[in-house]
Amino acid sequence: MAGDLVATNPATMAAPGGHYSHAVTANGFVFVSGQLPIAPDGTKLNDAPFEQQARQVLDNVAHALKGAGSSVAKLLQVRVYVTDISLWPTFNALYAEWAGAAKPARAVVPVPQLHYGFKLEVEATAVA
Repeated sequence: MAGDLVATNPATMAAPGGHYSHAVTANGFVFVSGQLPIAPDGTKLNDAPFEQQARQVLDNVAHALKGAGSSVAKLLQVRVYVTDISLWPTFNALYAEWAGAAKPARAVVPVPQLHYGFKLEVEATAVA
């Protein structure tokens, strides 16, 4: 039902760069759009080291969840798109630190490239 949809674009994040919302809540679920390493002021971190990109992406996911009334602890599924699968162990360590006790279902998808030359993108689904 369209009346049950709530779009969220938290002030703690850069404005969406296209025709989408950072998160949409419907029927008790929060769907977080693919988050890229873009700082809250809109700076694109495409030239930053992978670790910095990963931390920014995870911060963006957390801000989108919080803005939609959810949290990392309520994650159900996370999808990670990475341009170099050899970076996976580094990401996994940062992710484990970020997620803490939460262990949602997760997928890693190697991709040839991402917008602006970013090294990763993360999308998620959580309980509201």
